[in-house]
Amino acid sequence: MRAESMMALKILPLTALALALAGCGTVNRGMESVHQPVVQRTDYVIDLASSGSGLAAGEQERLEGWFRSIGLAYGDRVAVDDPTGGASGDVAELLARRGMSIYGAAPVTAGRGADGSVRVVVSRASATVSGCPDWSRPSAPDFVGSTMSNYGCANNAALAAMVADPQDLISGREPGAVTDPAIATKAIDAFRAARPTGAQGIKTESTSKVGK
Repeated sequence: MRAESMMALKILPLTALALALAGCGTVNRGMESVHQPVVQRTDYVIDLASSGSGLAAGEQERLEGWFRSIGLAYGDRVAVDDPTGGASGDVAELLARRGMSIYGAAPVTAGRGADGSVRVVVSRASATVSGCPDWSRPSAPDFVGSTMSNYGCANNAALAAMVADPQDLISGREPGAVTDPAIATKAIDAFRAARPTGAQGIKTESTSKVGK
């Protein structure tokens, strides 16, 4: 009887340790990972002088230089707060050179420019998955039906890195009113029209001169 009691005393601490380890780390009891992309937005602002019917002389060049300095690229959303209503065309002209356009109404930003000035706002979003990689939870023993603590880290981190506009992860994008089948099949048409790589024959090389 005493031997059995001693054995029970040895098993109890091991069981307590296993339960304690099972309760450590990130718990994820569903099929949706708890590690989701977090989207952060940064607004860049520049105030430009207006002539009433457009940007004042030299301001379009200053705006172009500002675009270059912040590295304006696809995925950035550009909005114009233009009380005069005439400067948006000059901004749109610069954006068109980059294959971009003005995106909706300007968000609320801190401060204000001089009376009659035009404010251009560039909104840039970034997506990251915090806490990854996460190996805080052992795979065994598991008494709560949780997946691995690192579950979903790779897929969601790759998605956050590859998405062109991280804000699409929040609300998605509405489809256009008009669908052009020619655009939808452009890649397929290019593949079909391409000549086979072996159409010119296989190039042969001689090794007889190697080492001479």
